[in-house]
Amino acid sequence: MNALLKRFTSLPYAVPLTLFAVTILAYGLSFWRLGFYWDDQPISWIRYQLGPEATARYFSDSRPVWAWLYQLTGFVLPLRPAWWQLFAMFWRWAGVYAFWLVIARLFPGRREAAFLLSLLVLLYPGFNQQWVSYVYSHFFIVLFFLLFSWHLMLRGRTIPAMIFSALNLLMFEYFFLLEFARPVIIFMSLRDEPMTNRERTVKTFRSWLPYIEVIVLAILYRSLIYSHPGFGYSLTEEVARAPIETLAQLAGHILSSLWIAAVAAWGQIFQFPTPGVNGLRTSVLYAAVVLTVGVFVLLFKNKQNETAASNAKHDALWLIGLGAFMLLLGGVPYWVTNLPVSLGFPANRALLSFMFGACFLLLGLIELLPVRVKYFVAVLFVSLSAGRQFLWSVDYARDWSSQKNLFWQLYWRAPGIEPGTIVLMNEELSFNADNSISAPLNWIYAPENRTRNVDYVVLYPTNRIGASLPALEPGIPIRYDFLAASFEGNTSDALAFYYNPPACLRLLEPDLDSKNRLIPDDSLMREASALSNADRILPQPRAVMPDIYGPEPEHGWCYYFQKADLARQFGNWEEVASLGDKAFNLDDYPNDPLERFVFIEGYAHTGDWERAIELSRVSYRVSREYVGPLLCRLWERVEAETAESQGRDALGQSERSEALAEIHDMISCPPP
Repeated sequence: MNALLKRFTSLPYAVPLTLFAVTILAYGLSFWRLGFYWDDQPISWIRYQLGPEATARYFSDSRPVWAWLYQLTGFVLPLRPAWWQLFAMFWRWAGVYAFWLVIARLFPGRREAAFLLSLLVLLYPGFNQQWVSYVYSHFFIVLFFLLFSWHLMLRGRTIPAMIFSALNLLMFEYFFLLEFARPVIIFMSLRDEPMTNRERTVKTFRSWLPYIEVIVLAILYRSLIYSHPGFGYSLTEEVARAPIETLAQLAGHILSSLWIAAVAAWGQIFQFPTPGVNGLRTSVLYAAVVLTVGVFVLLFKNKQNETAASNAKHDALWLIGLGAFMLLLGGVPYWVTNLPVSLGFPANRALLSFMFGACFLLLGLIELLPVRVKYFVAVLFVSLSAGRQFLWSVDYARDWSSQKNLFWQLYWRAPGIEPGTIVLMNEELSFNADNSISAPLNWIYAPENRTRNVDYVVLYPTNRIGASLPALEPGIPIRYDFLAASFEGNTSDALAFYYNPPACLRLLEPDLDSKNRLIPDDSLMREASALSNADRILPQPRAVMPDIYGPEPEHGWCYYFQKADLARQFGNWEEVASLGDKAFNLDDYPNDPLERFVFIEGYAHTGDWERAIELSRVSYRVSREYVGPLLCRLWERVEAETAESQGRDALGQSERSEALAEIHDMISCPPP
């Protein structure tokens, strides 16, 4: 067995196959269960719904050359999240394999070190957005251009290397400054050549000269032909206005971002799952991923002789020096624009620029450890990084399930929505902004609209208040720019939904939810409920569910709740009661006491006062302080909208009067 393993690791394709296997273990064990997230949604909607020309418009003032890449990939791949997950994983793997070829050339005889460094780059835990596949597949294509350019350069293929360098520089700015690592790479590749340092420096400059020309052309293009609109921050202006404060802020930003990229990012791998929180299946799979990747790493462990050990110390200094240099290169764009660098979503995308520096630095420090310790530490960091990425993949799968659940419930509750409607919603989905889910909203309710006039928009009040949403007041015109198209509407034409799974999506009612303390204060959805206008929902079916959300889920509690709420809106009380009979016979149950309210009304309107009181009592027991006042408001509405029943008891009281009296006694509602 040992002989077979040694024979495998010595094969030329052993490293790319192992890197591919680790990629699947860390990122792809449930790729078919993953979907679209964050900017995947609007950019894919623009490409597939509005067309290639709209894609060009979307990138016209930010990254016009990059738009060509999106137009090409959108032509080749269908709108299927699973395909895009595989596509993103392929380019992540391809870039890392190209990187391995470069490092193996720079450190001849240190194949295992090159392999370890490649694994660290592949699994770097500072970045946890691999599954935003539609967007980041294009990031990784551009990164591949840069890394493959380095590889071609080391093989003496100057013209192709210049072409791939130009593609990186012209398409995207994230990896622009990493191009300046090229002369260091050239110098390192010459370190074993029999020449003086002066000769080596001269040869490095001569070899770099063609790529300087590419950099100059790219800078001219970006400054004269295309200029990024910027972020409203100028370091020069800030220094001139307040030099001491600005420089102090800059120093803090630099130190903070370096700490986050080089230290805190790795600290995340020590966040372990527990069966009670993550589930037994996830915890077992996590352990399997960690152990399997650890075995893969150990397969490539070579026994070092004294010469190799001496070279390892020398190589460690090179790794540390190159790591520090690349960390600085990666940070400059964020420091001069004051853009945040953090481990949070989605800001941790900035750590892609720091990734190489952080990995070089870590491996360099590991190489300084005693021989018996360093490989254990390397295996620990690599295997736990794979496990950490796997756990994030589970989070993304759950978020996609929650997103599908949200839109299916919306589809059931609102067969049609008037064009020009603003949908106000709380921030519940972890990996989506409001402009993200505006895209599927338009896909569902305006599938034929391919114009520049968008019919619907989702706004999170917590994000947009005071900006795109000036205030939560009626009569305010709203315009939202999707770059390729725009929405125009009015706050008087809004729907407010609250989503807190496993509770059902719920259309908020102004007379109830403005005082609903079960809705958190900081969501601003109580205030938003005042704008909720159910008349924007149409009974005629207009919605078409896109294929990406899969087949219609099994009809559980939330299906009957949504259909009952729709029937209540149009006064079909018999239908509400009938749906209630079916819902309460399910092996399912409400997760929010207000989900019973529609059935309380339905049973009251159809004369089943006993059932209405029973459901009121159950809801009241959940929280007398919070639910009681809402039940009072609900029964005030029932009293106002129902007629006196004909049947009377021996004392001459109607069933309705008895029910109202019983509710008053139970809840102690104040007189209307």
